[in-house]
Amino acid sequence: MPPSRRARSRCALALGRLAVASVLLGGLVLLRREPLPGRRDLVRVALVGVLWFGAYNVSLNAAELRVDAGTAAMLVNVGPILVAVLAGVVLREGFPPGLLAGCAVAFGGAVVIGYATAGSGGSDTWGVVLCVVAAVCYAVSVVAQKPALGRVSALQATWLACTVGALVCLPFAPQLVRELAAAPATATGWVAYLGAFPTAVAFTTWAYALARTSAGKQGATTYLVPAVTVVLGWAMLGEVPPALALAGGAICLAGVALTRRRGRGPRPPAGARARTTVRR
Repeated sequence: MPPSRRARSRCALALGRLAVASVLLGGLVLLRREPLPGRRDLVRVALVGVLWFGAYNVSLNAAELRVDAGTAAMLVNVGPILVAVLAGVVLREGFPPGLLAGCAVAFGGAVVIGYATAGSGGSDTWGVVLCVVAAVCYAVSVVAQKPALGRVSALQATWLACTVGALVCLPFAPQLVRELAAAPATATGWVAYLGAFPTAVAFTTWAYALARTSAGKQGATTYLVPAVTVVLGWAMLGEVPPALALAGGAICLAGVALTRRRGRGPRPPAGARARTTVRR
């Protein structure tokens, strides 16, 4: 299959996933009778749909046909670092040393996994650019989504983002219709599965968690994905990973654990501690 056709096929799959997720989540929103968010939050959630659910999928699918796996892993996994920086500036979350150090460690682990599992494919300039575009889309989306989740439920935010993302991917609808018509029933079932679980359930869970933690820490948890992928590929597909990939997974886990550590606050002056003791 020519690269351009494979890219369209992947984007058509993204449309199918988003359409399934939109229908399922939309039914739950109707059952809960949740009102639409205000204009400001609606714009934020729509931005997430355009950038993360739409542009991210399109750019990453096209990039993966132009760059090798190691380059893609290195560039796309810049995303959580961008989230930490943007959240520190835009959301005023600051720059906790543990978070920055953990992101750096986990990023190194992701690069090690990418290097260990890379094929023989090369990289071109457009592929690199598309990977960077995907990382930026992800980072901006997380920072835009965080404030909206203070007033919009995780369920509704995910439904709206999925719906907007599906609209962005509508140009690939003819490709999706042709492929579904020619595909066996099992393939159609897998599309439904991808829409229900890795899309609807996973992104709703993500939004629920993001509403209850900082954007920087939440973004760093995505460094668990390369490590989990290596383990699942080994357990379910029998793909024995290289020792270097296992080492990279361990580094990713250590980095994420570092981001979750609570830093020690400043110690009060001796006099203050004494006064506190006296009051007791």
